[in-house]
Amino acid sequence: MKILFVSLGCDKNLVDSEKMLGLLSQSGHTFTDDENQAEIIVINTCCFINDAKEESVNTILEMAEYKKSGSCRLLIVAGCMAQRYKQEIMDEIPEVDAVLGTSSYDEIAAVIRSLTEEGREHIQCFHDLNELPRTDTRIVTTGGHYAFLKIAEGCDKRCTYCIIPSLRGSYRSVPMEQLLKEAGELAERGVKELILVAQETTLYGKDIYGEKMLPKLLEELCKISGIQWIRIQYCYPEEITEELIDTIKREEKVCHYLDLPIQHASDRILKKMGRRTSQSELRNIVGRLRERIPDIALRTTLISGFPGETEEDHEELMQFVDEMEFDRLGVFAYSAEEDTPAAGFSDQVPQEIKEDRRDQIMELQQEIAFSKNQDETDRILEVMIEGKVADENTYVGRTYMDAPGVDGLIFVSANEELMSGDFVRVKVTGALEYDLIGEVYNEFA
Repeated sequence: MKILFVSLGCDKNLVDSEKMLGLLSQSGHTFTDDENQAEIIVINTCCFINDAKEESVNTILEMAEYKKSGSCRLLIVAGCMAQRYKQEIMDEIPEVDAVLGTSSYDEIAAVIRSLTEEGREHIQCFHDLNELPRTDTRIVTTGGHYAFLKIAEGCDKRCTYCIIPSLRGSYRSVPMEQLLKEAGELAERGVKELILVAQETTLYGKDIYGEKMLPKLLEELCKISGIQWIRIQYCYPEEITEELIDTIKREEKVCHYLDLPIQHASDRILKKMGRRTSQSELRNIVGRLRERIPDIALRTTLISGFPGETEEDHEELMQFVDEMEFDRLGVFAYSAEEDTPAAGFSDQVPQEIKEDRRDQIMELQQEIAFSKNQDETDRILEVMIEGKVADENTYVGRTYMDAPGVDGLIFVSANEELMSGDFVRVKVTGALEYDLIGEVYNEFA
């Protein structure tokens, strides 16, 4: 049957979607991006914050219309929203034929068989959240030259604003041999950059090996032929060890890039959030990383307007951002999620103030980013080509400092034809607010 697949939310959810696509393809199904031709529509949902929840609901309602007007026979909802609101979805959107939880996406092909061959209706498929779905198949949807490698599922941190442990379960590392097999297969299919993701990558292996094994995993991944870059996302700052820093510094394939979601800098707010670092500890970690790896690019994410955040807390965060000069930074206005402790706090901040504080931080970061980009002028950087600007001899690429989808780009002038996935040396010739401009560098020209 022809399937339209919609994947919403984060890159970790995208990995689940790619594995579902692999299972569906293995079962003989084909895919379409035309809603009117689709016989089955599958939506892998997100509900991490309110905006994501709204997008998921709107997408389900939009796709439900094709059961009335198009070729669609089955509508299936998977992922975080299905896990959280399974009964509400089934009760309020009767067009939905099945819901699958976050730990049962590997049942997607079996669920479709039950609906089509056995005539079952309104299936709810939910496994124990402490289980890891098992599948060895996957269709990469990111263009083929980079791929996300999800190294663990779930989280044990229990931050007061976060619903993820309820939706994804406790922290479970994927066995190393399984990851190395998957990474090797990705490399054989042309993937050159692996991006390690999890709710938290730094704790990898602690649950199954009794110790943090991210450094060892990185060493083993670096041995895989064809992989040129390995990028690490979602490193909780308090879990970063000297061994991990040493490995990033030593292993040539590991990008000098680290994503540290710190969320805030006021000790009072950090404590209310249930975070496990203080501002002084954050300063120490950032300082250690920059001292040991001077060219490291540090990304972080923040939350503005958390319950109880005063103007003084906000100013303290602004001062911290100004002094730390993160290379990459994103800010979310706090979203009160039901069933989280923070949603019940009495001192909620008005939406307008949350958004205004978010915008102030981003304006400051824009100045920092532009200044840092100007400092890159005349530097020679290795760049992965992502595509070409139409009708120009200009290509779009990324440096080691930029993760796809969230960071900047570099626009590269070239007199030669380049292909997506090519690595070229580029001389930086100019700077934009978040992007760079450069030209292919030939030292013998």
